Amino acid sequence: MTSIAPESPHSVGLGFRYWICNVVEMWERLAYYALRAVAPIYIMQATDPGGLHLTPFDKGVIYMVWAIVQSILPTVTGGLADRYGYRRSLAFSLTVNTIGYLLMAAFHSHVGFFSGVVVLAFGTAFFKPGLQGTLAHILTKENSSVGWGWFYMVVNVGSFIGHHISPFILAGHSAGDWRNLFLVCAACTVVNLITLIKFPDIPSGASQTEGVWSVLKRTIVNVAEPRLATWLLIMSCFWMMMYQLWDLQPNFIEDWISSEPLTRHSPVAAWVVTGPDGRPRIEQQVLLSLNSWMIIIGVVPMAWLVRKMRTVSAMLFGMLGATAGVLVAGLTQSAWMLLAGIIGFSIGEMLVGPKKSEYLGLIAPHGKKGLYLGYVNIPTGIGQGLGSLLGGVVYGYFGEKATLSLRYLAEKTDFLSGKVWDGRVQSLEQVTGIPRTRAFATLQEVLDRSGPEVTQLLWDTYAPGYYVWIPFAAIGLIATVALGIYGQMAKRWSDMNA
Repeated sequence: MTSIAPESPHSVGLGFRYWICNVVEMWERLAYYALRAVAPIYIMQATDPGGLHLTPFDKGVIYMVWAIVQSILPTVTGGLADRYGYRRSLAFSLTVNTIGYLLMAAFHSHVGFFSGVVVLAFGTAFFKPGLQGTLAHILTKENSSVGWGWFYMVVNVGSFIGHHISPFILAGHSAGDWRNLFLVCAACTVVNLITLIKFPDIPSGASQTEGVWSVLKRTIVNVAEPRLATWLLIMSCFWMMMYQLWDLQPNFIEDWISSEPLTRHSPVAAWVVTGPDGRPRIEQQVLLSLNSWMIIIGVVPMAWLVRKMRTVSAMLFGMLGATAGVLVAGLTQSAWMLLAGIIGFSIGEMLVGPKKSEYLGLIAPHGKKGLYLGYVNIPTGIGQGLGSLLGGVVYGYFGEKATLSLRYLAEKTDFLSGKVWDGRVQSLEQVTGIPRTRAFATLQEVLDRSGPEVTQLLWDTYAPGYYVWIPFAAIGLIATVALGIYGQMAKRWSDMNA
């Protein structure tokens, strides 16, 4: 396999090698987000016809394992990518990803989907450091900000396309429709494997004779550096909040957001469906795709505007914007306010997302680019993992419409008539005799009220927006303050002040 020498450090242009990296990233993200944008619905939404109908806690555990494997493992696979080659690492990754999607398609069950998730997460753990390590070698200090900005934009081009593929495939949300979606994801990944033929094989500068155990030891030693570990911990808290837009918000939108006023503006008929409350609505993944669209049109101009700003300072402003956006999007039933919150969140993400990779790329010692770019996934793994588990508990108790419907039946009506409920949400289905899949419809029948009326009643009674989103916003605010303190201290450290 022929190696290609890195570009001159004085090069400012991006070049063909940079753009082929972006094409590979786009295809991988297209497949990933075609699944990820709707996976919360498939896993736990009580009213989805072909879903698994698992509990919020079950979903939280699945997402925690998904995050840990996919994002913590790159702390090891980053060093392995440096050692064994970036292109080889990517080929292995995409092959494993294809198997993961096929497992999901083959088995419509908790175990089947969970197995597919673990395999997919394992493959993705090899993809990120291989691709980002290549980019870190191609980009220079002069074009780093704009280069990472363009890269982040292309990530969201793939995400945006993936969000808009699923409504056409999941027209009826049957089990067969879900299987077809997983097969489409596998097909896109196979196409990406073919694209690797033109992928550059950039030498990492790391030792090519170092053994696997030596790589593991070096990985652990480097990440234990106190200043780096502190930055990773701060970012972990932020991503604990950040990822809930993609992991928890889909279920929140399905349960509580009224998007009927937006349906008359929909340019595509497949985006509009009839919700469980009888009202027309826009598919949740289409609403959330505004996040991708905002980044597509805004991240490169934003990267240019902040190109001379310290990366730590840019991330600080981004955290403030994202935290405000989470609050605006979470404390409302209005689709218009939801979109306003997504815009604020997206502006924050434009600053934090690319800059976290740029920061580690700039402070990484020579020969450790892949290793350090593997570390960028640690905050995602810790933050998303713990956030998903917390979200599963919080949403299961205070946010899910099906559970709150059962609570209302037990607490506010005579439905139990003589039965005693022990106050645990886990026992609601048993004591009421109503499965979660029928909870909302049953409450409508008992109260003899329409779907929109019952939804508003539950919202007013249990305030799910406040109980679900205030804790996450508080975590984001704490992370913002901590990063501000870190940024001031970093001015004293020439090797960390970027």
